[in-house]
Amino acid sequence: MPQIKVGKQPVTQITIIEAEPEKQAEALSIMTERARFMARQPGCISISLHRSLDGRRIVNYVQWDSADLLRAAHQSPEFRKAWNQFEKMTDEIDPHLYEVAEIFSGKQ
Repeated sequence: MPQIKVGKQPVTQITIIEAEPEKQAEALSIMTERARFMARQPGCISISLHRSLDGRRIVNYVQWDSADLLRAAHQSPEFRKAWNQFEKMTDEIDPHLYEVAEIFSGKQ
């Protein structure tokens, strides 16, 4: 069974992006470029992008070794440039940070 680290918890940023349906493909393309950049930053564990079936929302899950490393990646000039481009395409960006509370595995 997976174990949760005690002390230095990984952090997950879940971001929900609302875009007009006709802009979703372009927004997803920009998010993919941004995810590739973020995946190369120190402390990145994983990134996954999901799009809603109705074409309205993109959900981005990013896991990091620590909140400090995530903040450092967000402050880089390359990230800021990509983020500013992305903000022009969306109606709403809603990021939140979470710590892992439990891990369940379907494999036993």
